[in-house]
Amino acid sequence: MVNKQEIQSKMMQAVEAVRGTNPMAGSITNTVTINLVANAQLAVGGSAAMVYLPDEAEFLAKAGGAMCINVGTLLPIYEETLPYVAKVLHETGKPWVLDPVAVGIGSLRTKLLQQFKAYKPTIIRGNASEIIALAGLWGLDGGTEQSNVRGVDSTDSVSGAKVAAIALAKWTGGAVAVSGETDLVTDGSIMAVSYGGSHFMEKITGAGCSLGGVAAVYATATSPFIAALTATTVYNVAGKRAELKVDGPGSFQVQFIDELYKTTAEDIANNSLDIEEVSFL
Repeated sequence: MVNKQEIQSKMMQAVEAVRGTNPMAGSITNTVTINLVANAQLAVGGSAAMVYLPDEAEFLAKAGGAMCINVGTLLPIYEETLPYVAKVLHETGKPWVLDPVAVGIGSLRTKLLQQFKAYKPTIIRGNASEIIALAGLWGLDGGTEQSNVRGVDSTDSVSGAKVAAIALAKWTGGAVAVSGETDLVTDGSIMAVSYGGSHFMEKITGAGCSLGGVAAVYATATSPFIAALTATTVYNVAGKRAELKVDGPGSFQVQFIDELYKTTAEDIANNSLDIEEVSFL
């Protein structure tokens, strides 16, 4: 039976643990969004480090508490770096977040994302179309062979990605976070829907990418499901509050970082949240 109060308590503990220990969660991330990813990680109490070379990625994988891999803007070196560091993370038991940005675009991206299946990411974070397409690429329930990703944007609804998200979580043994107007987080047995955020998040570059980085920060301190849910929820709280104080996307991005920094553990735990047991698959 799902105990909502226990989940909220664990979210508060994760927030307080991160702010008390300043854990490092390295990233190999979208070059368009590096600045926002790092600043978001710092704002919630983590430590950021960005690399792209294989040996430096291995160092971060072993030295940090977790890592985020985002395939947004691929460089040729990533054909060597990404599967190598994913293997290191898997073999050392370090938590890691996969953001399968633009899955279905290009042969290298497809090859890399296919290789990640064996290394079972701790948390997968993406929009609905990315989650459905990744499940399809991995041959799991709820997936489709044809990607409906439009560049980095989703054309599917969050509710439409529910089966794929559950299947991915069951395969990895971790958690999946589906971002959209409302956000879904599941570990395959429990499903949570988190509310809030802002329409301005669609008008800045890196809201989703930075969420993956923040999920990695929380993954240093708690279980995959609680880490993904806490990251998703702090974004919903901060986004909602930032929107009330600005009138455009440029000022929103600055205010959003401020609100990430100011949001308390209690604010996160008390945000609007629906939780239920998964009753299928």
